[in-house]
Parts: sequence; structure tokens; C-alpha cells
Amino acid sequence: MPHPDLLATCWTTAGDAVPLPGRDASPIPLPVRIEQAARAGFAGFGLMHVDLEEFLRTSDLPTLRRILDDNGIRHLELEFLTDWWLDEEERAESDRVLDLLVKASEALGPHHVKIGPDITGGPYDLERSAAGFHRVSEAFAQAGTAVALEFMPFSNIDTLARAVELVTTAGHPAGGLMLDLWHVERGAATFEELARLPIDLIKGVELDDGAAEQIGDGYTDTVLRRRLCGQGDFRVTEFIGLLRDLGWSGPWGVEILSETYRVRPLESALPEAYTTAARQFEPSEGA
Repeated sequence: MPHPDLLATCWTTAGDAVPLPGRDASPIPLPVRIEQAARAGFAGFGLMHVDLEEFLRTSDLPTLRRILDDNGIRHLELEFLTDWWLDEEERAESDRVLDLLVKASEALGPHHVKIGPDITGGPYDLERSAAGFHRVSEAFAQAGTAVALEFMPFSNIDTLARAVELVTTAGHPAGGLMLDLWHVERGAATFEELARLPIDLIKGVELDDGAAEQIGDGYTDTVLRRRLCGQGDFRVTEFIGLLRDLGWSGPWGVEILSETYRVRPLESALPEAYTTAARQFEPSEGA
């Protein structure tokens, strides 16, 4: 098998940051994160919109493009858009982030842009959500990229079946799914369901590991207790094999969100995140 292109998702390089309001900005300068990810072996890099905004306070998109190129980053992931399902008068902040990510997509050419569901317990309306999903898919298609919707078991798009229904109802070729092994193993999908997916619905993939049993609520478990690939109970190699059989040839995101990982220096954390993920692609002994 060819050596996989691994993408360090935003949280894997963010240091002591958490996807919570007021904690989601990385304390580490973006150029340092990119350089350290490339040095560890990653061919891809994930960038959160709050960190992009911080970088642009003193620099610009062409400079960021040069930094990525100078470090050999071939794949870029942008995130994270929410509230795209709301009516126009309710989504001023969402539209502001959308505009930022569209402009960044035009300049940086990302592999995909990741968007998320509602984790606040709000109501779910298929027709309304499909209209919003089609709208943002078209916006990013015009910018030359695709949209990857991440379904999560603690959200209003809590299963693969619901996510597929939404994407197919929206009916836009640039819109598809983010398949994060964490959410699959936590009950949002089965491997049997994944095996039936058309490859054109898959826009992004993320690898991670964890304990077989959830501790506490789903969101807290998600942001505090992920493990490096191969250091938990998840079926990482089986997941990789399944997606390869489906025909996935894009980058493989490595997303580590952990209260112990995030406080480690990037110089040691990133090489270990890379090598443990890359090891999952190696044939087992006797195979």
C-alpha cells in the first residue's frame, strides 16, 4: 500500500485549547503549528476559523498560502461552521464565519470545509436543514471545495442515517460527510452502514482511538478522553480497511482531543500522533 497522507486536524496542533467558548483559540502561533506538523510528517493541516481570524489580524491569506507551501502541506482542512440551518435573520454570526471560510477557500484551496450539527438540543427540521446545507454547499462549491458534515451522537444529527438523509435531500454534489471514527464507535453508525456508503458522499475522514465505554456525557468524553491511534479499544485498522475498500483516496485526518495530550509540547506530541496513526496502515505480521 502507498504511504498514507495524514492530516493533523486543528485540535491535534492547537495545544492547550478546547472546543468550548472562550477556550477554542490556540495559544500557539499558526506558523509554528504548521512547521511542527510538517516536521512530524503530516502532509495535511487543519485550521479552525478563530485561529485563522487571529492570524489575519497581522497577516494575510497569500502569506498563509506561502507558509503552507514552504512546509510541504498538500492538504488543508478548514472548520468550523455551525448555525447554517437557521433562517437568515438568525444567522448573522454564522454568515460572517461562512464569508471568512469562503474567502479562505478561494485563496487556500482546501480539500474540504468541515461543518457541524446543533449540539444545544435545538429542534431538527429536515427541510430547513437541507435548504441550509444546499446553500453552504453551493457557496463552497463556487470557491472550489467541498463540505464535510460531521454527525455526532450527542447532536441533532445523531446518526449516519440522519446525516445521509440530510445530504441526499439537499442534493448538492459538493456536500457530503465527515466520517470520524470516534463518533462511529460511540454509536452514531455501524461498520455495516459505512460499508454501504457511496464513495462520493465521503468528503473527509478522521482517525482517533478511545476506551470502549464512554465516561460521563458524550460531549465531555469527546473533548477530554481521545487516545492516540492504537492505544485504545477502537477498531482503527478495520475502519481504515473498510474505507480503502470503498475507494477513499483522500487525506486521513488525525484528531486527538485529550486533557493529557493538549498540554504536551508539540515537539513531542505531534511526532507521536503521526507515528501511532501511520502504524495503523502497516500490514499485520503474517498477513
